[in-house]
Amino acid sequence: MCDTCGCNITDGNRHLLTPPKGKASIGQTPEKILNNLLLHNDRQAELNRARLDKQGVLTINLMSSPGSGKTALLEATIRKLDGALRIGVIEGDLETENDADRIRALGIPAHQITTGTACHLDAHLVGKGLDHLNLDELDVLFIENVGNLVCPASFDLGHHRNVALLSVTEGDDKPAKYPVMFRAADLMLISKTDLLSYIPEFSPQRAEGCLRNLATKAPALRLSSKTGEGLDAWISWLHGELESYHQARQQQQTLTPKVQAEGRMLHSTQPEIRFVPVKRTA
Repeated sequence: MCDTCGCNITDGNRHLLTPPKGKASIGQTPEKILNNLLLHNDRQAELNRARLDKQGVLTINLMSSPGSGKTALLEATIRKLDGALRIGVIEGDLETENDADRIRALGIPAHQITTGTACHLDAHLVGKGLDHLNLDELDVLFIENVGNLVCPASFDLGHHRNVALLSVTEGDDKPAKYPVMFRAADLMLISKTDLLSYIPEFSPQRAEGCLRNLATKAPALRLSSKTGEGLDAWISWLHGELESYHQARQQQQTLTPKVQAEGRMLHSTQPEIRFVPVKRTA
């Protein structure tokens, strides 16, 4: 899958494929190259997280399929908070600055990362994105990942929490069909609930049941960025995570995301390798 489509290689890590000057890339099999990229990603993720922790910036990775309403959620969140939290955004898309422009229009600092062909962000791309934001002036940083229901859950970006969106237009069995993504989520948001009356075949109860079948205790919230339904619960969750993060920092600890071993295996051509998920501090 991802070992052949090329999504492992981005503008952020492409330089790692070039051997040091004067040295030949002897013995560099595709398997070694891909696994080296993952190891380099994890090291860069730790550097990113240390940088964010130094400034006390809670960082949340937003994941979903394209069109589920990630940018609309950010717009609604920014309006709802009305300056109560200092927010920054890193946007990830294959092309265009459309989403970053929408966030900037609300007076929020946003940096757009265009990946070209890569269907996810990686730690190197995010590290470069951090250079474009003043972390001293942020409480929360949202990373809106590229729309994709597999790969974004497989890479540690240096963030702290994962939020997965499932819109009612997608089908309530998505957590069962794409377990890697939803098992990695610290929260599932069922978005576009204002459309439920038009899509009676979508059952929020079934969607939540599919999530529970993945043996995860992650909460599931229902909301509409259009009508504002459920936004209070989402903002409450956000404040709770920010409080937990501050408590962890007071003890010189941090929060770490769930990085799914199954997803990482999709980015390696060596089936015998088993990656251990990052241990969570809180």
